[in-house]
Amino acid sequence: MTSLTPRTRAAITVGRLAADASRRFGRGSGEMIGGKLALRVSAGALGELAAQRPCVCVSATNGKTTTTRLLARALGTLGPVVSNSGGANMAAGVLTALARPPFDAPAALEVDEIWLPKVAREVRPRAVVLLNISRDQLDRSNETRRIAALWRQLGAELPGATAVANCDDPLVAWAAEGWSRQLWVSAGQNWTADGMVCPSCAQLLHRNDFGWWCDCGLARPEPSVLVSGSDELVWFGRHVHAKLDLPGRVNLGNAAMAAAAAKLFGVEVDDALAAMTGLGDVEGRYKEVPLGPGRRGRMLLAKNPAGWVEMMELLGSSPPRPVVVDFNSQTADGRDPSWIWDVPFERLIGREVHVAGERRHDMSVRLAYAQVPHDVHPTAEQAAAGAGAALVDVVANYTAFRDLLVRSAARARGEPGPPTAAFGPAGVADAVATLDETAPADGYRRYDDRTGYASPDKYENHDGYDSRGGYRSEGGYRGDEGYPGRSGGADEAGSRP
Repeated sequence: MTSLTPRTRAAITVGRLAADASRRFGRGSGEMIGGKLALRVSAGALGELAAQRPCVCVSATNGKTTTTRLLARALGTLGPVVSNSGGANMAAGVLTALARPPFDAPAALEVDEIWLPKVAREVRPRAVVLLNISRDQLDRSNETRRIAALWRQLGAELPGATAVANCDDPLVAWAAEGWSRQLWVSAGQNWTADGMVCPSCAQLLHRNDFGWWCDCGLARPEPSVLVSGSDELVWFGRHVHAKLDLPGRVNLGNAAMAAAAAKLFGVEVDDALAAMTGLGDVEGRYKEVPLGPGRRGRMLLAKNPAGWVEMMELLGSSPPRPVVVDFNSQTADGRDPSWIWDVPFERLIGREVHVAGERRHDMSVRLAYAQVPHDVHPTAEQAAAGAGAALVDVVANYTAFRDLLVRSAARARGEPGPPTAAFGPAGVADAVATLDETAPADGYRRYDDRTGYASPDKYENHDGYDSRGGYRSEGGYRGDEGYPGRSGGADEAGSRP
C-alpha cells in the first residue's frame, strides 16, 4: 500500500471498522457499509486500490455471481486472489474486495450491469466478462439496449481491455464490438425475447440453429470457445472435457466464460476447469437446506424471465421433485412483478407445485392462467411441509431466496430463526397471519373462484380453477376456449393473457 494517499489509508481503516461492527452486531457481512463509508472518506479510493493489482470485472443480468466464483477459483491456481464473489457488486462492495491484502494479487470482481461503466472507469480492468443482458427489475433495468449502449461506449474508454463476450446474446455482441479486443465465447442463450431486434438498427433479427444475424450486417461472431455438450467445450479448436459439480448447461457456459477470462492471465484451460470442480453451490445457489422437520429444499434463484427459463431447463433435467415457488417484490427484487406473465410457467404442468412469499397471490393467478394446479402458503417452510416428498426444489427470487437462507441457517444451528423474515425486515409481523382472518388452521388458503382463498379442495372446485379446463365459470376464463364470456372479447376464439 506504499503508493496510497493518507486519505485512502484512512478510508480503508474506517471501512474495516464499520464492517467489523456490522458483523459483530449481526447486521450482515459489512461489505456494503464498509465500502460506502470508505468512499465517503476518499472518493478516489477505488482507482488507487485497483492500480495496485490486475483486475477483471464480470457483469451480466444473470450468472455473474457464479461466474465470478468460478473465475476466482481459476485465477487461484496462480496464487492468492481477492474477490467480492459474495454478491456485493456495486462500487462499495468492489472497494471492500480491493482493500483486502495481498495488494498485488489479481482481483475477480463481480459488478452490477448498470454500475459497470462507473466501476470499470475507476478500476481500469485488464478484461471484462460480458455474459448476458435481459430485463431484470422493471423499475430499474428494463431498458436492455440502453445497458448495451453503455457497455459499448465503455469499450472506447478502456482501450487496453479485452471484452470476453457471449456471442450468442446479440445485445452483448453489439456492445463488445465497441471494444478494441474481443474474446468470443458461445455460452448459450435460452431466453431470446429481450434480443428479438437488432441493437444497431432496430430491425427484427433472423435466427436459426447456428446463430443470429441482421440485414444491416450485424451477425453472431465466430467463437473461439463454445459449449459443445453437457460436459464438453471446444477450446480454440480442440475438444476439452469439462465436468462440474454445479448443475446444468448454464453453469458450463459460465465456466467457459470464466476459463476464457483466466486464459488472459496465463491460466491453462485444464488447470482452470480442474480448479472449478468441487464447487457444488455458490452463495446458497443449488444448496440443500433444512426447511423443517423431515423437509429439505434445493435452493434455486430465478429473479427475472431469463433466469426462470434457465431454472425450467434445470428442473426438467432433474428428478421430478415438488416445486416451491417463493416470490417477493421488495426493493431489491423490483416492485413491479408483472414480468411473471412472460415466464412460460406452462412447463410446470404435471409437477407438484406450491406457492409462497409476499406476492404469492400474484404468482398464483399467473399459474392459474398457465393451468398449473398448485397450493398457496404463507411461507416456503409451510409449503415444504405440505409437499409430497422430503426433498423439494425451491425456486425463489432475490429477497425470498436471501431470507429463506437466513432462516434455514438459523434452523441448522438449532435456533428458531425469524419466522417472518420472508415478509420484510426482522421484527415485521407476518402480514398474512395478522391481516388474513380467513386463513385456516393449517396455515394456508386455496383459491376458489367464487369466494377467494378459502376452498378446502385445492384447485379442483367445479366452479373455480380446474387443471383440465382453466377457469370454467360461465363468464370467465376457459382453458381451451380463451375468454369467450358475454362480457369478454368479441372475437370468436377469445383471448389469453
